[in-house]
Amino acid sequence: QVQLVESGGGSVQAGRSLRLSCAASGFNFNDKCIGWFRQVPGRERDWVAGIYVGIGSPYYADSAKGRFTVSQDIAKNTVYLQMDGLNPEDTATYYCAADRHGLWRICGEQGYTDWGQGTQVTVSS
Repeated sequence: QVQLVESGGGSVQAGRSLRLSCAASGFNFNDKCIGWFRQVPGRERDWVAGIYVGIGSPYYADSAKGRFTVSQDIAKNTVYLQMDGLNPEDTATYYCAADRHGLWRICGEQGYTDWGQGTQVTVSS
């Protein structure tokens, strides 16, 4: 059974940092895309970043470039999203997702088959 469990969300002031974790289980973690998305109530879910696990190639949405860093710990089957310089516009529920079958090599906003339950990030001004 595929499971993706996010953690690390919380409430912080603008300018501070958070590191989100996505712990994966139930499938072969290597050579798969893991993506990070975020969603605000009433709005569409937006892709934030992705990583091709193994090689570790990162991919970022424009909103994340220069502030967010996606990384991996293969031994722990975990992908991280380090978020620095947070601002109130980053407030959202953050989700990780997996391309379980490994069909994609570019880890953008498409191709994900499995999703975590989300973790809330709230940034106050």
